[in-house]
Amino acid sequence: MNTATHILKKYWNHDAFREPQQEIIEAVLAKNNVIALLPTGGGKSICFQVPTLLQEGVCIVVSPLIALMQDQVRNLTNRGIKAIALTSGISQDDMIALFDNLRFGNYKFLYLSPERLQSTFIQEKIKQLKVSLIAIDEAHCISEWGHDFRPSYRNINILKELQPNTNFIALTASATKEVLEDISASLELNNVQVFKKSFYRDNLAYQLFFTEDKLHRLLQIFSKTKAPAIVYVASRNKTKEISKFLTVNGFSASYYHGGLTSNEKQEAFENWMSERTPIMVATNAFGMELIKTM
Repeated sequence: MNTATHILKKYWNHDAFREPQQEIIEAVLAKNNVIALLPTGGGKSICFQVPTLLQEGVCIVVSPLIALMQDQVRNLTNRGIKAIALTSGISQDDMIALFDNLRFGNYKFLYLSPERLQSTFIQEKIKQLKVSLIAIDEAHCISEWGHDFRPSYRNINILKELQPNTNFIALTASATKEVLEDISASLELNNVQVFKKSFYRDNLAYQLFFTEDKLHRLLQIFSKTKAPAIVYVASRNKTKEISKFLTVNGFSASYYHGGLTSNEKQEAFENWMSERTPIMVATNAFGMELIKTM
């Protein structure tokens, strides 16, 4: 008989959960609504992936991050677990085939952005699925970004209408008490169990620089720091200008913005992930699924 620990060992080759993963999984399997506040790297995805593999049906994962969706789908696929990310650039015919796979092809995870949820076509398709769990990743976006930057995050509760008998797990690495309350209220969650873990990380630090010459400062930083990096800028033109500037000065850089084609975005993302071009100069379109509904 499969247990959570058996699933963990089978797919992740770990013998035991980190605290409080097992308690969260037990709450999810008991069909309770859960909010999990865990630090980055604290194993949030395990908290919805393991219980999904113990139940019949699909887990719908709502995430604002293209990179995170693609990375999780890749990791699950490499473990022999079927998962799909519903990102931009998918035709309606391909989308019909995708949902058929979710219904009949033993797929376990559907990743999509909150913007995609606004499509009536996708809503109708979700109604037809057997859904075991709904996971809201980066759930603080509901409160901290939802009103202005990502208003679609305030409409995720449409999933309660589409799948009224399915429980929710909302996950975040950044939330105050007020934000947690806002998450619960916005998702209209009843009898919520909240789990928290300490955020102290002795391997992380913040640095703030004041400089008149930002480009020169970038060269100094990248001369000392060889790890992959993202440089966020405010405009599409700046992504090209700064990427070219870095390349001319001997660094491997590429750029990413909302005006690129789907293929160009995918190529830039894969080059960054594989470290062929370890420096990405981007607008906030990198990582954010900012798309129009169908």
